[in-house]
Amino acid sequence: MDIKLIQEKIAEYKAKGCEVPEPEMIKTPEQIEGIRAAAKINNACLDLIAEKIKTGMTTEEIDALAYDFITKNGGIPACLGFYGFPKSICTSVNDQVCHGIPDKTVLKSGDIINVDVTTIYNGFYADASRMFMIGKVSKPNQDLVAITKECMRRGVEACKPWAFIGDIGAAIAPFARKHGYSVVTEFGGHGVGVDFHEEPFVCHDSKKNTGMLMVPGMVFTVEPMINAGRRNVFIDSTNDWTVYTQDGSMSAQWENTVLITDTGVEVLAW
Repeated sequence: MDIKLIQEKIAEYKAKGCEVPEPEMIKTPEQIEGIRAAAKINNACLDLIAEKIKTGMTTEEIDALAYDFITKNGGIPACLGFYGFPKSICTSVNDQVCHGIPDKTVLKSGDIINVDVTTIYNGFYADASRMFMIGKVSKPNQDLVAITKECMRRGVEACKPWAFIGDIGAAIAPFARKHGYSVVTEFGGHGVGVDFHEEPFVCHDSKKNTGMLMVPGMVFTVEPMINAGRRNVFIDSTNDWTVYTQDGSMSAQWENTVLITDTGVEVLAW
């Protein structure tokens, strides 16, 4: 990654009126290695949850599992205490879109759940989430989980050097709508690495060739939230965190942290 050549090319695009990243949004090789190390713990944590999650488990037990694993491996759960968030991870079940707070909710057969984990390690952040299907899940809910994962894959595939952030949503939204689903736009992907949430914001319903230029060294998340019903959502007023679908329909989300490289994209956290 030749920083000088990258800066020269950025200047060319800026002269054409394109939105370009600020210098601090382009991670150095040392920062990228730090993010990789955080991602290694984060990925292993989600692997452990995939192995242990089951019918009858509470979301609080999943949280404890994640906390113990992350801290025993020298990391810090980024969610814990973040603007007052009371738990180490987010667990969003069924019609919860995101930011579900682990509690005594018992997972039952037929549930779908998103587990969102962010790890800090030596000051660097990695962020990813996965969907899990509990017990015997209905065909419509299986399809929602599968299509949402494919939405994420298509979004990641659209990440290329010297393309635009809008290309990501342009790859996701039409595919979701083709299957009768809607795309949440109030929440989206974000820069990550030296802080929990950085620029740019990544909308998952956007137009091709719009938004910020994607440049080698940028690190951000792709995390489409797809609803089986309408796209409208609301935040639970009892905790000011958990986001629900307004119509009570099921929602799914998958999240990767990606690195824009000289030749394409690399998934760091999954």
